[in-house]
Amino acid sequence: MNRKKASDFPQELLDLFDRYVHGDIDRRAFLDGAKKFAPGGITAAAIWESLRPNYAWAEQVARQDPRIRTAYETVDSPKGNGSIRGYLVRPAKSGKLPGVLVIHENRGLNPYIEDVARRLGTENFLAFAPDGLTSVGGYPGDDEQGGQLFRQVDRAKMSEDFVAAAHWLKSHPVCTGKIGVVGFCFGGAIANMLAVRLGPDLSAAVSFYGGQPKADEVPAIKAPLLLHYASLDTRVNAGWPGYEEALKANHVTYTAHFYEGANHGFHNDTTPRYDEAAAKLSWQRTLDFFNKYLRG
Repeated sequence: MNRKKASDFPQELLDLFDRYVHGDIDRRAFLDGAKKFAPGGITAAAIWESLRPNYAWAEQVARQDPRIRTAYETVDSPKGNGSIRGYLVRPAKSGKLPGVLVIHENRGLNPYIEDVARRLGTENFLAFAPDGLTSVGGYPGDDEQGGQLFRQVDRAKMSEDFVAAAHWLKSHPVCTGKIGVVGFCFGGAIANMLAVRLGPDLSAAVSFYGGQPKADEVPAIKAPLLLHYASLDTRVNAGWPGYEEALKANHVTYTAHFYEGANHGFHNDTTPRYDEAAAKLSWQRTLDFFNKYLRG
């Protein structure tokens, strides 16, 4: 598959795909809507295929990279679904490390998110990427199926699973006791939620194009926030003005960046919505943020 960019597609089509990804329409409705963008013998199904993730593009850090050690761990979650399984990455060298929880999009623990955890491992963090689909068998190896399974999981219990994973990481023998969270899309909303739920137990939270908590929940946030938004992501951005007002009113430390010309999902390097410049800049800002608030 040739790698395409967002600029190769009409924005209306990308917006339609965003609605499909987030469950507002099903695959058939997307295909019906995509037909008008399929001239010259190109089918709507071919367009759908070209917009889907290609995980061969996601491996920035190889699974067997000698700089890291990886393992799958299962965490007890008595208030959630009983347990949650996740991918643990640590640097090969010994010593106590700050922890970072990595929260996936609404498809489960796919190869892209595992690679993000490995990237953090090479930056000398203890990274744990839990799979919210654990209770329904885990990420199935296919995003289409993952999205279907995601809708079957009790959302409140899944949230408790992520809270349990955060506490587990914080108490891990290799962890210094300082933890942060970074999440993407659905995971960005969970990062905001964990900032509310964990209060002073969380030292830093980074949300990539994530939904915002309710204004009356914001007073519970004690961790500094780094918030990345895509300028073309009108769906998520609609909640920003109210969130910012609540953050200011409650004197929460935050920094928000809007990436001009970028679409929702711009950090995910497996789809055409990936924006290399925005992804690299936002990731460097994320690393700088975690180094500032999780070390020392």
